Amino acid sequence: MPETTEKLYGTVLIKAKEIMDFTLAADEAPTLMTISRGTGLTKPTALKILTTLCALGFMHRDDESRRYYLGTQFIPYATKAMSSFNIRDVAFPALEALRQTTGETINLGVLESNQVMLIEKLESPNSIKLKSTIGGRMHLYSSAMGKAILATFTPDQLAAYLHRTTLQPVTPHTLITPTALKHNIQEIKDRGVAIDNEENELEVFCVGATIYRHHRLFGAFSVSAPKYRVPEAARAELIDQVRATQEAITAEI
Repeated sequence: MPETTEKLYGTVLIKAKEIMDFTLAADEAPTLMTISRGTGLTKPTALKILTTLCALGFMHRDDESRRYYLGTQFIPYATKAMSSFNIRDVAFPALEALRQTTGETINLGVLESNQVMLIEKLESPNSIKLKSTIGGRMHLYSSAMGKAILATFTPDQLAAYLHRTTLQPVTPHTLITPTALKHNIQEIKDRGVAIDNEENELEVFCVGATIYRHHRLFGAFSVSAPKYRVPEAARAELIDQVRATQEAITAEI
């Protein structure tokens, strides 16, 4: 639940949200007992709320397995919310703060037809400009934003992507074998951010991360800089700054 300093009213509503949040995050559809244990609610209280949510269509109970699922009544609400959601507006304040902190170019992109499409670029105040342009596209396998996105793919999704994608070199440093790319993707999962070390553009170093929450990918962003401005000693700090920005954006979704 988002943090707030305001007093919240409607205790039952808060408990209902806790149940739905628990169901959303569960690896498999939960039972009444699992929900009670996971939320800390008593079984009678959880059952009363679940019965009401089922009657309203926000939850569904499978009588045979006695497991609970999120209901289809959420679909029109989600559709309406997403139609008015603009990831650029949500992410912009944190991305602008990242530009001010790093002094480097910040990119924001979305997944489009197995590529990253750039939808926002905040130029570095320094004199050197990078070649990326709004509306331009980059390969998933060669860019920091793209590799961060690949790290969110399931094994089946990644296998399908590699099956239909030819890993051609964009620069001499591009990863062009599935084995090398998979190894790098595992490093991204372990580290939490992706690094593009001259793989998409020569003499350019990038750190990228996804904007991802509730099992949904909203986009990705990256910091791009001439490589000479990002020596080895400065990279850990830049990675931490990207992680902090990722957390700040995610908290607003």
